[in-house]
Amino acid sequence: MLHPIGSWDKNGFHDNFSGAYTLIFPFGINILKSDKFGASFKIAPNIRTENNISKVNSVLFHPGAMFRFKHGFTFIGRAAFETSGRYGFTPVLNQVVKKGKDVSLYLALPLPVRFGNNLPISLSTGLQVGVSF
Repeated sequence: MLHPIGSWDKNGFHDNFSGAYTLIFPFGINILKSDKFGASFKIAPNIRTENNISKVNSVLFHPGAMFRFKHGFTFIGRAAFETSGRYGFTPVLNQVVKKGKDVSLYLALPLPVRFGNNLPISLSTGLQVGVSF
């Protein structure tokens, strides 16, 4: 589901960060089999804070395959398994924006699709900035 930054009702404007918020700390490893193909694995703990209490709400296990193309463009197709009971897949479009000798800066656009846990199907997007070495 796509959620707006805020909403209006009869009591005024309410932002999405007043009651609870989540932070996700993804980390992963990519193993290249060749210049054009590799395996990718990401783990992402989801930390939720609500009423001044924070806890790990869910952990995402995200294995997949990387397909590298010319000009620093990569497509990553990932399966998704969340400890919260959700599952699905995440296609990721990835572009290197600054390539260095030992380190590169990249932007990624994930498009997560999730099912399960007696909830409606959800589709969302994000923007990631990362460093590869």
